[in-house]
Amino acid sequence: MNFNDLLRDTVATLWAHKRRTLLTMFGIAWGIISITIMVAAGEGLGDGIQKNQETFGKDVMIVFAGRTSMQAGGTRSGRRVRWLEEDYIQVARESPACKYVMPELGNDVQVHSLFNSGTIQTVGALPPFTEIRSITIAQGRFYNEEDNAQARNVAFLGSDAKKQLFAERDALGQTIWMNGIPYTVIGVMKPKDQNSSYDGFDTRKVFIPFNAMRRDFPNKPPAVEHSVDRLLVAPWSLETHLDCVHQIRRTLGRLHHFDPRDKEAAGIWDTVKDAEANRMIIVGMEIFMGAVGVATLFLGGLSVMNVMLVSVRERTREIGVRMALGATRRSILRQFFLETIFVVAVSGGVGLILSYGFCGLVNLAPMPPFFSGMLTSWKVAAMSIFLLGLISVLSALYPANRAASVDPIEALRFEAGG
Repeated sequence: MNFNDLLRDTVATLWAHKRRTLLTMFGIAWGIISITIMVAAGEGLGDGIQKNQETFGKDVMIVFAGRTSMQAGGTRSGRRVRWLEEDYIQVARESPACKYVMPELGNDVQVHSLFNSGTIQTVGALPPFTEIRSITIAQGRFYNEEDNAQARNVAFLGSDAKKQLFAERDALGQTIWMNGIPYTVIGVMKPKDQNSSYDGFDTRKVFIPFNAMRRDFPNKPPAVEHSVDRLLVAPWSLETHLDCVHQIRRTLGRLHHFDPRDKEAAGIWDTVKDAEANRMIIVGMEIFMGAVGVATLFLGGLSVMNVMLVSVRERTREIGVRMALGATRRSILRQFFLETIFVVAVSGGVGLILSYGFCGLVNLAPMPPFFSGMLTSWKVAAMSIFLLGLISVLSALYPANRAASVDPIEALRFEAGG
């Protein structure tokens, strides 16, 4: 029997028991749909959470000055600590594991344009602020190193601050007065859905060079003169993260006379650590979802194996007759193996098509900020196909071998007795 005849016979046999075949195929298809959708949903949730975190900042640590909780160098505990304007220079010099170390100074400023006015949070920092705080430029540019070095009166507006001051008008090149001091608008921020904040949302702020900020809008008493609100720090990579934290604490402890182990003196909002913890949760969730899908798929495989064993029993006489007429053990093995592979392949293919189609439909709908949609990829498809192939082989081996092992004389006797 050539392959075409074998395939034709396989299809005819399955069609003769179409209800049983369809129910078996449904089990496999459902397993493929389950594993694909669960993994795609896990990928979408993980990607959405990561992107939502990055609306605040990417791998950034905010270092706040606090009060000492440990005695160090003869100083008492409970002493108030303040970061100073020039601290970041020494900290950056002594922290090679940190990519960026920069000061941030923010104060409420009375800002007005020719069209409107208001009290707006104004922030001064260094140019890399846009990178580590995930600020995207919609128009114009952010201030650069030269603007900061010369303390130029230039301003970058958050999207909401721009609407407040200029409504729908073009703001680029316009003048705004900040506590009576003229500043030129050089850029506007792209709107973003920020998920957290320590001093207000970025869209509602005005950003100016750090040197201009400390000249025109420094901290006022009772704050310490020449102090800044916090330091923003970013490590070179996840591998240098812990070294970066250690080096920052060591240098700040030396500069301000507190024990580097004193976490109350230098509190750190560590988004790197938070992101790592979230990644572990997401990976665990994806493993759990994938395991549920795999279990469903294996149950479908057991269903296929059970149906094929029933088929072997029902067709015992047929097998006996074919073997008595000269059919080899190998040909019997091939037929039952092909039947199983056919059922699993067709149902698995239908399951993949349906699951990818469902994911595509879901992705047409608006997504919440923490969910990027049903993210399918070649990896998900490859994993599904691999598992499908494994299930096919495992489901086919035993029934096919059982069929090929039937003794023709016993088969004929079994049927005659039945």
